[in-house]
Amino acid sequence: MQIYPNRFAAHISKSISPFYLVFGDEPLQKLLTIEHIRREALTLGFDERQQLSVDNQFNWNSLVEATQTLSLFSSKQFIEIELPTGKPGAEGSKILTALAEHANQDTIIVLHGQKIGKDVQNAKWFKALDKQGIYVPCFPLEGNNLQQWILNYMRDTGIHATPGASKLLSDYCEGNLLAAKQEVDKLLLLYPDGQIDESIVEKAVVDQSRFTVFQLIDVILEGDGHKVVKMLYRLEAEGIEPTIVAWALVREWQTLNHLMAAQKTGQAINWNQHRIWKNRQGFYISALRRLNQAMLDAIQAKLQIFDQRIKQTQVIRPYVELCHICLLFIPYDLQSLPMD
Repeated sequence: MQIYPNRFAAHISKSISPFYLVFGDEPLQKLLTIEHIRREALTLGFDERQQLSVDNQFNWNSLVEATQTLSLFSSKQFIEIELPTGKPGAEGSKILTALAEHANQDTIIVLHGQKIGKDVQNAKWFKALDKQGIYVPCFPLEGNNLQQWILNYMRDTGIHATPGASKLLSDYCEGNLLAAKQEVDKLLLLYPDGQIDESIVEKAVVDQSRFTVFQLIDVILEGDGHKVVKMLYRLEAEGIEPTIVAWALVREWQTLNHLMAAQKTGQAINWNQHRIWKNRQGFYISALRRLNQAMLDAIQAKLQIFDQRIKQTQVIRPYVELCHICLLFIPYDLQSLPMD
């Protein structure tokens, strides 16, 4: 059964499961989820805890032994298994499937690791454990989801914030949930009465938003020019090479060009051919509605100029030029403006 982190605390307070699968790219949600499991398990007498980490030398028989060995002081045990890749291999798959088929009420097993794909979720071992337990996917929070998380965390810690304050804090910490938690904790120390508004956030909080080039591309396709500029600023501050951003823009230009060509023939877009999964198709549909072939041709020309100049080390402020190109995807009318 799948349960998202924001509902997990309420669920585990009602019942405990023999297996938990905690995977995703958001480290704070994973940590908080595992801590919830640890606390609840401890209250139920699972006071013997073992931690295992799977690598190339890992012996899966050690997991079998761990489930069968109890100390003199405890009849219940709690086993955490770090599975970085989310793929246990043939031997691990066999053992995990067997453990799922013989679930023990005196043993709780928690597997955790990075984000997993549908191939892992469709694997026999994963389905077997999921059937007997709980899968908690931990994805990065953005936009309204991040703001809601901050509001909930503020409320839980005794802070009464104005809507504008929580929105401003989510803008400062977008893409960095750990920073959001730390800033809320800091606000409570600085203002113990818990009354927080926008002016207080502006004075007390440092902009700690973190973004990836892939997130930038999605925002460009959505057409949010204001956020594009902010993300480029943060990427530059984090030292991301401008050539990486340029490469991503070239790839998206090529994709949009192919999609537009298909539209002109009256054919339905073959999303699978372009490796665009369902959760991102809306971004491309939005971009295609805003752009035309002349705009795409103009973007191509600007990308070619940038590529030539960056290779000849003639670009003084590459992120200014990249911002110019990104805004053409929105589109803004920047054709008559020089790139530097």
